Amino acid sequence: MAKRGKPGGRGSRPTAGVVEVPRGTRPDGPVEGVYYIDTGDCELIADQDNSTGWLLKINGVMSSHIDLADPLFLDFEYMRWMAALIESRWPPSEASSGPKLRGLHLGGGACSLARYFHAAYPDARQVVVELDGKLAEYVRGWFDLPKAPLLRLRVGEARDVTETLTADTRDFIIRDVFAGAVTPRPLTTAEFTRHVKRVLAPGGVYVVNSGDAPDLKNAREDAATIAASFKHTVIIADPAMLKGRRYGNMVMAGSDTPFGDDPKLHRRLLGGAVPAHLWDDAQVRAFAAGAPVRHDPPATPSIAP
Repeated sequence: MAKRGKPGGRGSRPTAGVVEVPRGTRPDGPVEGVYYIDTGDCELIADQDNSTGWLLKINGVMSSHIDLADPLFLDFEYMRWMAALIESRWPPSEASSGPKLRGLHLGGGACSLARYFHAAYPDARQVVVELDGKLAEYVRGWFDLPKAPLLRLRVGEARDVTETLTADTRDFIIRDVFAGAVTPRPLTTAEFTRHVKRVLAPGGVYVVNSGDAPDLKNAREDAATIAASFKHTVIIADPAMLKGRRYGNMVMAGSDTPFGDDPKLHRRLLGGAVPAHLWDDAQVRAFAAGAPVRHDPPATPSIAP
């Protein structure tokens, strides 16, 4: 599941004034409250600044925002950066004349990006992998998501699911999975990234949400690992984050084909509420220089009886 904001812990208490919803309750449509899920609890909060907006917290951590009236509205800045990057490669105005776009989302939350891409590319085929089956069930009921085959919700562990997928079957893969403040290590290694690359079709894009503290240690290792598998890379983030001045999110991406220099993308990134810069492949590799590439732990040798 995705994570935004400050880290939180499982078992955090419900927000004051919000009713705790009894186990087994399954309302039709969103209703404010704290709900029990397989991995702890989630809290659904009405957006006080938007009459059709809803916020989702998972185990005390802000996870997602949904606007029921406008799926093309993304409240989280890093999601807007991801959308801009995907749309730069596959302009929605040209999508109807080409093959159907195929997307894989690792980490579900409220399926904000999946709803967005369905609105931008109505014929797209998307799969969202969510670890928490109860959360996936709630999200389906709350937010009236597109039905299969346009959008499939698959319950499972992101790496396990990715390793079972057929090669060359996805145009983009988005990794937005967090446990507390960090992405689980098995989803950050070179071995996993090679599985992602295998599943991507030629010209496909792997996009990750890399959260980090000001020391940028995690971001440098993420960048080094992605750069080790993909010939072309980019990073999108605001200047303060790139300079290590705050905790926040970087969007990183890898591909086997160049990202190019799209002026429209640069203007879109600079025009947001939080202006962002795009680093090209040379800048990404300079940023990652000296950082270790992450690997799976060595297999434990079996012991003969």
